[in-house]
Order: sequence, then C-alpha cells, then structure tokens
Amino acid sequence: MNKQLQFHSSGTVHVRSRQGSEGEGESRTIEGYAILFNTPSAPLWEDEDEVVREQIAPEAITKDLLDGCDIKMTMNHDFATLLARSKRGEGTLQYYVDERGVHFSFDAPNTDDGDRALELVRRGDIDGCSFMFSCSYRQPDVTSETTKNKETGKAETLYTIHAIRGIYDFTLTPMPAYPDTEVNARDLRGLTPAPQTDNAAALRVEEQVKAMRSAAKQSL
Repeated sequence: MNKQLQFHSSGTVHVRSRQGSEGEGESRTIEGYAILFNTPSAPLWEDEDEVVREQIAPEAITKDLLDGCDIKMTMNHDFATLLARSKRGEGTLQYYVDERGVHFSFDAPNTDDGDRALELVRRGDIDGCSFMFSCSYRQPDVTSETTKNKETGKAETLYTIHAIRGIYDFTLTPMPAYPDTEVNARDLRGLTPAPQTDNAAALRVEEQVKAMRSAAKQSL
C-alpha cells in the first residue's frame, strides 16, 4: 500500500496554570491540541490555478491508534529536541481524544530543550502545534472536493483524511502565517533552519501534494 509521510499544522499550546499552595514553583506542564478535527489546513499548494488544503476527519484518529504508536514530543519536528514520548500509552506524553481533536500534555524536562520550550511557550513565541503522520492517499482513506472561488477564479481542493496509518510526533511550532507560495512548508521550518533544509522540506511537501492529486484522480 502506498503511504505518504505528511505534516499537518493545526493545534494550539500553552503552559498549564498551577492552582497550588504558596511557595510552589511555576507549572512546567505544557498542554494543548496537536490535532483539530474538520479544520482545513493552511494551503499545502497554491499556484495561479489552484489552492489545495487538507483536513482530518474525526474517524481518522482513535485512542487505539494513538496507543499503538510511540509518539515523540519535539520542537519543529526535530527528534534531537525530545521533550516527552508516549511509549504506546505508558510514557511521559499524555493524550486523549475528544470531539475537538487530540489533546496532549507533558511536563517539560529539566533539560536545555525543556527549559527553552517552556520559556518560548510562556512568552507566546510558540503557540501552535503540528504532527507528523502517514496515510494512503487513495479512496476511501482520503476523499477530495473541488470548488471554484468566484472571486479569484481558482479551483479550491480540500482533501479529507479519513484513515491515518501511524503518528510519529507532536511538535511545538511558532505556526507562522506563510505567504501563498511558501505555505507548502507549513511548519517544517525550524527556529534556526538551514536554507537547504527549508528547500528540501518544501520540495518534499510539493511532491506529496502532487501524489495526492494524482492518486485521487486515479481512484475516482
């Protein structure tokens, strides 16, 4: 079965406030939603003729799926900045699924990366989340709908993902608002990225979108 590795940016993140006795230190718990259901992504692809987005259907993710994965909590999809991990439901990364999406929480480790993540989230410099997953871009796992924007004249294609095969990370990201031709990078760029990494990520997402479009047309 053809699987594509994909990145999706959607959630929000904050530091949990602590309701405790006087003298207790500040909370180190970071929590938020890594995945939001039925929420169109930023454009994955846009040119003069078409704009492409995706969204995650609620049936695509279950607790059983999450419990079968060892999800790493990272910063900007960099596994070297490990903050927590789920270890198939037995680790330091906690999560649950509700009608809104997938909520997570973890205590920031007493490491340089943990302190950095905590400070950036507290300051509001990082306030978003993303996740890395794999799926098959074929019906019925993925469906698509294309409409025409009367104002721009562009075709607007929305892919809905109904089945996810695996989830590899939740990641903290500043969630920048990418301009039209840069949105294919979504949140693949790190806080201090190397130019060649950005280019490689953009090309990878571009190829993924082309595969999505081709697979969807073939399966119709």
